[in-house]
Amino acid sequence: MRVLFLTPQLPYPPHQGTALRNWGLISHLAARHEIWLLSFDERPEDARGELPAPLRQACRSVAIAPAPARAPGARLRTLVTSTLPDMAWRLWSPTFKRMLHAHLCSHHFDVVQFEGIELARYMIDAARLPHSARFVFDAHNAEYVLQQRTFQADARNLRRWHGAGYSFVQWQRLRAFERRALRVADAVLCVSPEDATALQRLEPSVRPAVISNGIDVAHYANFDFPAPASRAPTLVFTGKMDFRPNVDAVLWFARRVWPAVKQAHPGARWLIVGQKPSPRLAPLRADPDIALTGQVDDVRFYIAQADVYIAPLLAGGGTRFKLLEAMAMRRAIVSTSLGCEGFPVTSGREMIVADRPEEFAGAVAELLRSPSRRIALGEGAYRFVSANYDWRAIAPELEQIYERLTAR
Repeated sequence: MRVLFLTPQLPYPPHQGTALRNWGLISHLAARHEIWLLSFDERPEDARGELPAPLRQACRSVAIAPAPARAPGARLRTLVTSTLPDMAWRLWSPTFKRMLHAHLCSHHFDVVQFEGIELARYMIDAARLPHSARFVFDAHNAEYVLQQRTFQADARNLRRWHGAGYSFVQWQRLRAFERRALRVADAVLCVSPEDATALQRLEPSVRPAVISNGIDVAHYANFDFPAPASRAPTLVFTGKMDFRPNVDAVLWFARRVWPAVKQAHPGARWLIVGQKPSPRLAPLRADPDIALTGQVDDVRFYIAQADVYIAPLLAGGGTRFKLLEAMAMRRAIVSTSLGCEGFPVTSGREMIVADRPEEFAGAVAELLRSPSRRIALGEGAYRFVSANYDWRAIAPELEQIYERLTAR
């Protein structure tokens, strides 16, 4: 089967959530199918060099367009003059559009898979072209729900009313835009049952299929990190640090939870690991026990240092790669309910779930005092992720969807 993937950035190396999902699917499908790739590249042209060998080996063809740059003025103009949501403009490129049209007109594809809401506009546009391919929209999340939650959070804060106004407009535009995308697609994928329900609520004629996020469990479980003889108790959070739900989570933890943890464990340190830290996080650098690493070469090195891995998320959706990684590395995890939404976990077995600041702080402090409890939670997490979220089990589910589509 010949499959064309459209991805918002090169899927290799897989340093963050979308790329992790894209590479997991592409690399496992490539063993049995002919994979073509059309993607954006954020690097300057003179810094690109040769494509990574794993990507060249997995794909029959890789075509790249430069990622579009949006000036603040252009973003403001589309906000005022367009009815499309901001996410529909974020990666809109006439060059990329022409490349997709050329692919569809010059080659036969059984399936074309559009990865995420930022590429849905290309799917809507390409639907009018003559082609025989089946369009698969990998929605990942129900984006309108994420924007609705952001609006509701901002509306409760007087200092965020300007943000609430923006989020309300984007929420309404996303509802209309996502509905259009759902109607165009021949099949819709998402990462959790909660997202499937939300998308079907938006367009009842659609039956989204849940293709969970996954990881190569062995890649994480077999990471060799010799623990030092003695060191400070360590908390770790990982994620893209210019992504607002991650920023809000870290700030909430810093203000509402971290002081109580420090009181119980004065020597504790906290590693915040992820690319492009937001300027909103700059005040945290004043605390000598907090480190913002920026982008790192291998997140496993940092997760391995965690006595407790934290996921204090208050917004967002889907199934979190960050939790999959921590579970595969047998870390003891404390998460909010929203942070582990989409995972059928039981608090106290695979991780501890706590939503109130005092509960979260108490759970972290207690785990730092109990190595045996941390080991037990880590083993429960590892068994859970191994049984349910390894790509070797997930990729065949997507193949079955392809087979049903192309058999019509």
